[in-house]
Amino acid sequence: MNTSQNAAAQNPAIVPTESEIALERAEASARHESLFSERAANIKQSAVRDVFDISMRPGLVSLAGGNPYLASLPLEKIGAMAHQLIAEQGLTALQYGGGKGTIELRNHICDVMAEEGITGVDPENIVVTTGSQSAQDVACKVFCDPGDVVLCEDPTYVGALNTFEAQQIQVESVAMDEHGLIPEQLRARIAAIRDSGRRIKFLYTIPNFNNPSGISLAAERRQEIVDICREANILVLEDNPYGLLKFDGAPYQTLRAGNPDDVIYMGSFSKILAPGLRIGWALLPAHLTRRFYLASEAVVLCPPTLNQMLITSYLDGHDWRGQIESYRDLYAERCATMLAALQEHMPDGVEWTTPEGGFFIWVTLPKGIDTYPLLAQAIEDGVVFIPGAAFTPDDEPNNRLRLAFSAVEPEKITEGVKRLSVVLRRAIDAA
Repeated sequence: MNTSQNAAAQNPAIVPTESEIALERAEASARHESLFSERAANIKQSAVRDVFDISMRPGLVSLAGGNPYLASLPLEKIGAMAHQLIAEQGLTALQYGGGKGTIELRNHICDVMAEEGITGVDPENIVVTTGSQSAQDVACKVFCDPGDVVLCEDPTYVGALNTFEAQQIQVESVAMDEHGLIPEQLRARIAAIRDSGRRIKFLYTIPNFNNPSGISLAAERRQEIVDICREANILVLEDNPYGLLKFDGAPYQTLRAGNPDDVIYMGSFSKILAPGLRIGWALLPAHLTRRFYLASEAVVLCPPTLNQMLITSYLDGHDWRGQIESYRDLYAERCATMLAALQEHMPDGVEWTTPEGGFFIWVTLPKGIDTYPLLAQAIEDGVVFIPGAAFTPDDEPNNRLRLAFSAVEPEKITEGVKRLSVVLRRAIDAA
């Protein structure tokens, strides 16, 4: 017990001052600093999370958050399902469950994946996870030692980068173009890394409507990417939360569909239902399932039973395919609104992607302009975005930024882009 706490214990009337409390906390912090693991030093606050906190300010137009538009869900119906579950099956729904997840949900996951061409799946090779973020973390625990290399697209999902860094994994990026990951660049990167004596464990890829770029891997490159990795004995970690949200309703074939032994497929209900339920899954090659499942169980013991049962009730009792179709129409309209606003308001020299699905548009400014310092200026002008530096393992200044259209009303999208254009025009004129 420290001095002021001891005095307060002996005489409850003595209340430590704020400066005394601050001093004691500083002393405790200094004592405990040496207790941190090396891994903890690699855990960073997500730049996306920082911006989310800022975006809650009144009056700001947030083009930052990759959130689904939950207002289109049948919330009263889902609420009634939750009430019925607890009232009639509460002893099961509120109890521990199996580490792989309920068999009912895993069977339904097979139906969901079949919509994208993944058929003939044994539900025993599915592990339900706490969102696909948890699946990424478990994959790192199972396959990677500190110092191992993971390959990823450039740019890629910031949450995956944070996971890899926290696990002391070296992240090496592979260039993309407008058609996705470039096979020749992948081959060259693998050769260079191996020549340096380092081990590559897997390629992490978001082939459909990449977060943050919105770019999709071209059909003619898909099998080639898997073949390159197979020849090099590198697993493919396919992250596909947006795959069913292709605007025209004809999803791309997944990498996993034709490669059951070499691709770990990660899916999620976060984008096609609700992220707050925190339910995703990993479909494993049969020979990898046991170790993945045991590692997942060691972290979470079991995924939340109530949430799994609620999703099962939703999939049983609601036209979920029709719901996804309505999402496609909604997001297609909002994407078109953002593209039109960019075309009307952006200054010369600014370019952007044209996604065919998903949530995001990737904006590129002229070289030499770093978008990170522009964020503070944009906030002053009433709009929020995510700087491009958040989506790459490199520490160099980045001239790109991510815009999200999924959760923003069309009129706000137009206003947000208009405000942003003023900020970007100033930066270009000053360059």
